[in-house]
Amino acid sequence: MRDTISRDLLAWYDGHARVMPWRVGPKARAQGVRPNPYRVWLSEVMLQQTTVAAVTDYFNRFTARWPDVGALAAADDGDVMAQWAGLGYYARARNLLACARQVAELGGFPDDEAGLRALRGIGPYTAAAIAAIAYDHPAVVMDGNVERVMARVFAVQTPLPPAKPQLYDLATSQTPQTRAGDYAQAVMDLGATICTPRKPACGICPILHHCAARTAGIAADLPRKLAKPEKPTRTGQVWIIRRPSDGAFLLERRAEKGLLGGMLAFPSSGWDGSDVGPPAPLDFQTLGAARHTFTHFHLNLDVLASDAPCNPARGAFMPLNPADLPTLMRKAFALWGDDLPR
Repeated sequence: MRDTISRDLLAWYDGHARVMPWRVGPKARAQGVRPNPYRVWLSEVMLQQTTVAAVTDYFNRFTARWPDVGALAAADDGDVMAQWAGLGYYARARNLLACARQVAELGGFPDDEAGLRALRGIGPYTAAAIAAIAYDHPAVVMDGNVERVMARVFAVQTPLPPAKPQLYDLATSQTPQTRAGDYAQAVMDLGATICTPRKPACGICPILHHCAARTAGIAADLPRKLAKPEKPTRTGQVWIIRRPSDGAFLLERRAEKGLLGGMLAFPSSGWDGSDVGPPAPLDFQTLGAARHTFTHFHLNLDVLASDAPCNPARGAFMPLNPADLPTLMRKAFALWGDDLPR
């Protein structure tokens, strides 16, 4: 069955592979063009918890500015964090720099999963993806798309996350020894475009005749999932302080570890475990609440604003480019209006 499924899936991929700036398509690979491990790694890190549509522009900007791992390794930390702003999950950007510097010291990326997993920020999924896509090793690449395809093809009724080991074993049983990189991308493309979470397009699926869930009429119900616990809600304050003389805003670089680590941000408190007062004794105007959702909690952040006639106790005044701020801080700044008292 493995050879039949992989053959049918690869035949479909040869004609329907998605075009992405980091991908070497099947026609180019057939002509001997090899994927660049740096571009594969960078795209996989960016794609964690993020969509292809959201990542594409970031990837193009990163590779235009830092075209190889040596260039990224030599980059200024603040510049990289600023370019990452808006992608979220900012620990990825810190790990990205640390990993680039490790790879530069090694003289290149390892070509095996064990060596890749020894690098900062590279876990089992990313290591397998690089090994398969960049080096064509028969590594088992498991993301949500692959889990969904395996659950449906084999009609796995055990819910996620308990089903993960079973789904991994099934994915292992289907991974071919040749064209492993194309196969890994083919399964992900199938899950992203046809075997979608809702309303899968079973009628045009290249492996529909192998799908036990379709035969049973339960494809749209799989994979089953355990109910997620409700996310708690946190609250806090953020202070937006403007210097009237030049229009600069008070910003500070957040600690490397923790939420929004290493990012430029307005001073804030309460929501991230900190408990500090405003950075200056000013009369603040309440602008409203900025609402944001992190992986493990919802946040309601009270936005307080003022002009500053005095020097603050923390942070520094600097010109503000909202694009350099993380999404949460951009939401807070969006409440700043032209009608505020000056």
